[in-house]
Amino acid sequence: MEFHDPKTRQKALDLMASGISNAEVARRLDVPIGTVSYWLHMDRSKRGACPGAHNPKCPRCDGRDLDEAAYSYLLGLYLGDGHIIQYSQHRVPSLMITCGDVWPGLMDACEAAMRAVFPDNSVCRVRRTGCHNVKVYSKHLWCMFPQHGPGKKHERSITLEPWQQQIVDAYPWEFIRGLIHSDGCRITNWTTRLVGGERKRYEYPRYFFTNKSDDIRKLYSDTLDKVGVEWKMTRRGSDPFNISVARHTSVALMDAHVGPKF
Repeated sequence: MEFHDPKTRQKALDLMASGISNAEVARRLDVPIGTVSYWLHMDRSKRGACPGAHNPKCPRCDGRDLDEAAYSYLLGLYLGDGHIIQYSQHRVPSLMITCGDVWPGLMDACEAAMRAVFPDNSVCRVRRTGCHNVKVYSKHLWCMFPQHGPGKKHERSITLEPWQQQIVDAYPWEFIRGLIHSDGCRITNWTTRLVGGERKRYEYPRYFFTNKSDDIRKLYSDTLDKVGVEWKMTRRGSDPFNISVARHTSVALMDAHVGPKF
């Protein structure tokens, strides 16, 4: 049996904590992948971070306190770029939010929200090409995100439970921010006008939110109405999948509470 020095083991754990896959760590350090996986399992076991190793309380089932502002933001992220998966009935399900590497601040905000909503559960980042999947494992994901179901979100009904709507009503900007961070953007448009015989260029910012689900777009637009943001539906081809915020006062409100991705 081949033994590896503690420095190699710690380096492997540090690399995996940064989001590098077990296989890539094994290749870099010239260590069998089974050994790398075992080190990771033992490290999680020592920290009590193995999924299913303990029984964290649930706000819905056990009445645990919930960081409602963080939940409102995470709900917006989930409705945009998130999904819940469970590979087998014996595995703990995970909520996964895909975050592009070009927006590291968004990735940090996503992870922080997950840790705030699920303070006793395992959260990790899994590197993919051009992005990371930020994941949290919990047996109570079905309780916290009852919108989960088979098929794509835009192919089924998406409605909020009364308790979720109360949270969104209390923290509307966090919900809007989560939706923009997942399926939205802030861009700068430009146009030209003739002024005194000269053609001048004018630039103006606007926000776009794009989602195929009629229900999710309505949740977004209804929340915009509640905070006083004017919006309009725009089309991409023949499909009205885009919601635009372009009026100066409304853009200023969005800038104050949401801002561009970072």
